[in-house]
Amino acid sequence: MSDIEERNAAIAELGQQLRVDAVRATAQAGSGHPTSSMSAADLMAGLLSGHLRYDFANPDLPGNDRLVLAKGHASPLLYAMYRAAGAIDDEHLLTYRRLGSDLEGHPTPRLPWVDAATGSLGQGLPIGVGMALGARLAGSAARVWVLCGDGEVAEGSMWEAFASAADFGVGNLCCIVDVNRLGQRGPTRYEWDTAAYAARIGGFGWQTLEIDGHDPGQIDQALTQAEAEDSRPTAILARTRKGRGVAAVEDREGVHGKPLEDAEAAIAELGGDRKLHVEVSGPRSDAPRQRGERKPLELPSFEVGTMRATRDGFGKALEALGDAEPDVVVVDAETADSTRTAAFAEAFPNRFFECYIAEQQMIAAAVGLGAQGWVPYASTFASFLTRAHDFLRMAAIGGADLRVAGSHAGVSIGPDGPSQMGLEDLAMMRSLWRSVVLYPCDANQCAHLTATMADLPGISYLRTTRGETPVIYRPGELFPVGGSRTLVGSPHDRLAIVAAGVTVSEALSAAERLASDGVPVRVIDAYSIKPLDGPAVRQAAADTGRVLTVEDHWPVGGLGDAVLDAVAGQVPDVRFAKLAVRGMPGSASPAEQLASAGIDADAIVRAAQRLMA
Repeated sequence: MSDIEERNAAIAELGQQLRVDAVRATAQAGSGHPTSSMSAADLMAGLLSGHLRYDFANPDLPGNDRLVLAKGHASPLLYAMYRAAGAIDDEHLLTYRRLGSDLEGHPTPRLPWVDAATGSLGQGLPIGVGMALGARLAGSAARVWVLCGDGEVAEGSMWEAFASAADFGVGNLCCIVDVNRLGQRGPTRYEWDTAAYAARIGGFGWQTLEIDGHDPGQIDQALTQAEAEDSRPTAILARTRKGRGVAAVEDREGVHGKPLEDAEAAIAELGGDRKLHVEVSGPRSDAPRQRGERKPLELPSFEVGTMRATRDGFGKALEALGDAEPDVVVVDAETADSTRTAAFAEAFPNRFFECYIAEQQMIAAAVGLGAQGWVPYASTFASFLTRAHDFLRMAAIGGADLRVAGSHAGVSIGPDGPSQMGLEDLAMMRSLWRSVVLYPCDANQCAHLTATMADLPGISYLRTTRGETPVIYRPGELFPVGGSRTLVGSPHDRLAIVAAGVTVSEALSAAERLASDGVPVRVIDAYSIKPLDGPAVRQAAADTGRVLTVEDHWPVGGLGDAVLDAVAGQVPDVRFAKLAVRGMPGSASPAEQLASAGIDADAIVRAAQRLMA
């Protein structure tokens, strides 16, 4: 037998072991997706046994390749690969889907070899684009391999990724598409027509390779060609059969997501259990990640009493942060002039990534960059982040550290109308696991919070505004996460007004008018909406017996609900009112918008008077 024949036989044998282990694990769990794992087993056998460069004992090494299982439901295949590589043992494998096991139904970074949570289809490849960018920026020779299913290619985010990867020229990225013809309920759009996929993906500038996904020789050759390509990404379009190797389920509808009915017979048909061990080659390079020199941070300053937009504070602080911290990178969705990330892009063009109008790819790129050790900031209009909410949700599930800035929030943007007004962003970001939500009212506060985000774990969100607001805080003041500022207050206060962002100045104006009428009120700037300064809010509620919240946001899920959560059941006999945007806005000036929405100083005065009646 020639060396090539031996190599092909070894790939085929390892592929059978991966299938058997997928059948065993799902049978033991009583649930899972063995047939989706079986179709891609030969592809992953070829990758694991000769092309993936990875030190499983040291998963954080910069020279390690990255493997993203975009078709996360095929997790039994991934875990079978870990067993073959010696990362887990057989006993561990058979804890699949059990309570307390890190071998979950869809993989998450609870496992040290998983860089991002997958399972919501269409996300693995966009994240892989970010990982490839991160590796290239670090000067690493590592490659990024992404296993996708053919069904998920229908996702729009996949096409954002195909376009972006070609535009960025990430030749270190390979997308392996398991074209097994069948989705959850029936055939996929193009079934086994790999030429249809190749024409579309190749049209973006990718190298496309059409192969028989069960032919070890073709698999090996395609993976070798992908490794040899440095100037453009590669898509391997592999024709496979779902449930390969077991006649009862191979290429049959109605068996998706189910353990095999007769696992013992299936294992026997696949040739029985094996105990093959694969020696996976180590990293492509031992060189440390390239990085610049850290410098002292010098934040911008804005003069008290002037009018400046908080987005200006964000943009200038981000530029200062980029100068001080060489690990900071920025992604934007063709809004850099408006979000004020353009200054960072001009100062640090190699660390700025233009994702164009593709918000899902923008968030995914940030997640991928973060997985490679960079400190990503992602920025666009608050309203457009709703398009990427599932990516944010999955980033939270995966424990990603990600900083997001949403500009042009609320009715205060003025005449552009409701399509451009982020009015649900606070609720959306508050709902994410382990998130931090910040809403500064002036440029100095915004600059400080922008810098603070660099060191925050999890997903942090900064809401910035388009219009100018009064600068009320001195440069250099500190604003800890979870804090607040009481701007007006006395022991005689009859009401507490809790505001954030653009409504802070409106609340201050209202407080001044109420004081002139002999009604002292307390004004709290709740710049940290999550975590909220609960002690300060509860103390204000106890002291005054009345709480009024005012926000440039829908009444559901924003500042008002955060305050209610803090007060409800904690402080007895409190009267509460919430001012928020309740009607659908149209086009008008910023002042007219605030008045029409009932969240300006006049509305605050009227609401305060009603509460005290």
